[in-house]
Amino acid sequence: MKLTYNWLKDFVDIKLGPEELADKLTMAGIEVKSIEHKDGDFVFEIEITSNRPDWLSVIGIAREISAITNSKLKTQSSKLQLKTKSSKKENRDLKILVEDKKDCPLYTAKIIKNVSVGPSPGWLKRRLELIGCRSVNNIVDITNYVLFTYGEPLHAFDLHKLNSDTIIVRRAKDQEKIVSIDGVEHPLGRNILVIADKNKPIAIAGIMGGKDTEVSFSTKDILLEAAVFDPVVTRRARQALGMQTDSSYRFERGLDFATAVSASASCAGLILEIAGGQLASERSCGVITGKEKTLVLDIRSVNKVLGVDIKAPVVKNILIKLGFSVKNASSGKFLVKSPLFRQDVNSEIDLIEEVARIFGYQKLPLTLPRISPQIDVVTPRDLAAMLRRMLFGLGLNEAITYSLIDKDLLEGFDTGSLVEIMNPLSREQEVLRPLLAPSMLKCIAYNLNQKQGYVNLFEIANIFRSQQHGAPKEELALNISLCGARSAVLENGLLREELGLLHLKGVLEAVFERFGITQYSFTAEGQGKIAIAIEGEKIGFMMNIKESILSALDIKNKNVATAEVSLGVLFQKANLNKKFIPLPVYPGIARDISFVIKDDILAEDILTAIRENSPELLRLVRIADIYKGKQIPQGMKGLTISCLYRSDERTLTEEEINPLYASISRILTERFSAQIR
Repeated sequence: MKLTYNWLKDFVDIKLGPEELADKLTMAGIEVKSIEHKDGDFVFEIEITSNRPDWLSVIGIAREISAITNSKLKTQSSKLQLKTKSSKKENRDLKILVEDKKDCPLYTAKIIKNVSVGPSPGWLKRRLELIGCRSVNNIVDITNYVLFTYGEPLHAFDLHKLNSDTIIVRRAKDQEKIVSIDGVEHPLGRNILVIADKNKPIAIAGIMGGKDTEVSFSTKDILLEAAVFDPVVTRRARQALGMQTDSSYRFERGLDFATAVSASASCAGLILEIAGGQLASERSCGVITGKEKTLVLDIRSVNKVLGVDIKAPVVKNILIKLGFSVKNASSGKFLVKSPLFRQDVNSEIDLIEEVARIFGYQKLPLTLPRISPQIDVVTPRDLAAMLRRMLFGLGLNEAITYSLIDKDLLEGFDTGSLVEIMNPLSREQEVLRPLLAPSMLKCIAYNLNQKQGYVNLFEIANIFRSQQHGAPKEELALNISLCGARSAVLENGLLREELGLLHLKGVLEAVFERFGITQYSFTAEGQGKIAIAIEGEKIGFMMNIKESILSALDIKNKNVATAEVSLGVLFQKANLNKKFIPLPVYPGIARDISFVIKDDILAEDILTAIRENSPELLRLVRIADIYKGKQIPQGMKGLTISCLYRSDERTLTEEEINPLYASISRILTERFSAQIR
């Protein structure tokens, strides 16, 4: 929005220069983008936020200046406050019909007769042209002048070009059209609000008037419109028609009733002063005044939020200058009535923000917020949510199954005592599930039937175990089930990788690492079942599902790997405290050791032995490769272990690494009878 320095001075005493005034406005939240010296005046271009339609006017900005500089607001302008009177008898000459009061809460109209339409006086024409508004004639220029002064769009119709004495505010009909005053024809529809006479639309409500009824130099009588239109209806109509005007810009942000009424009176007064004529009739339809909101402001809250001691009289003066009505309530509190043009103020914190803006953000002390140490209580629900997000991140899909299942699904599983339902509704709801795995197998079977070749599911839910005494035991469990093959396109072609126990192990290791668990193990129990333990305590198992169980579910020619763990124990052992370790400054040296060892020796036992006897410089040891083939004797396997050595104080040399390499080799040969390759 553009306005001028001298225009502002008509409404407020300004003792600051243009540059200093622009700085004060910007610091108060009204950003002045540029200042241009033009024709003996200064043109301000201001960026207005969407929640402050009251700033889209000279008076609105002048009100802010009055509060910022603690100067008097001059609302009584001789050019804008001429009194207008009309005869009750002549009121009958004009009728207003609003079909939907929600679309148009207020519509006012004044008939002014015997006006003399001609060029605008120099001061008016110059003021409009300074802000980029083209002068048309004195009537149109006055409506534009009041628009920029009050922020209320007005429109003047040539009274004798109307086809009735009734103004109708309605939605447009299908196939209706209108030629706007810019000469463009616009097709209308039922979502567009129009001003009409008995025959046709004469204006697009809140956007632009029609060419057929525009004021020209031959006009003698005019109808002056001031209204309040629904912001949403205006915005949608503007978007549908592809039109952006000064009127629509203001209407779609919301206008208040009081401004519409005072702007209409001031515009009529200016017309009578400049163009002559007599006010013959005036009529309004709708709500003249709105309901003001009353809020309670505690001075202690102001000082607590802002961190500075602002006296009650200062707070009161700031709010009064901004247009609020302030009354003393109980000790240290004010009753603050918000004006109609401040629909954005809804709570005490909004009032505190107003005080902060005008008092000056630069006066507020720079302090760090006070932080009181608190012990964060992480509940199992929080941990379950964290686990769920992590499994999503690993590419798994969540399944949700019923707690009641068919007893036949449990055949082949070690379940212990079951919690049976005395009167099950169906065979599929005979028992409370003691495991999640059977239900997950049904989900996998369903997905395979839907031609899904790669199924990776997890479920976090409660399982139930029967107890000799008391109610059944209910505990939270996690099941992860994988089936099929996943594909990846590499440089050498398409790679298909069959999912199995190693993938499950990798997922669980990632979970343990995320929850800060370091002492865990995977131990073979026989019959293809692997026990999972944390700190020696068994928490679950993982296994390849037997073919007989898969056949019962009609899963053919597929392997299914499943893992199930008790989350109660896992969450109890979790350590979420994280410690930052600085990134290494010096490079590490990697050395690989390849050897042949008996097939029944676990790789985990080898890694554990190396870690327990590792020197300080050994930072990482892992299995890099495993091989079985013609070069490896029967009952043996080839392993490659990768070791990373690094120091925090210096770059290591070969002379320091060789003894460490030899020490690990001795562990392999002496303890595990390995043959170094």
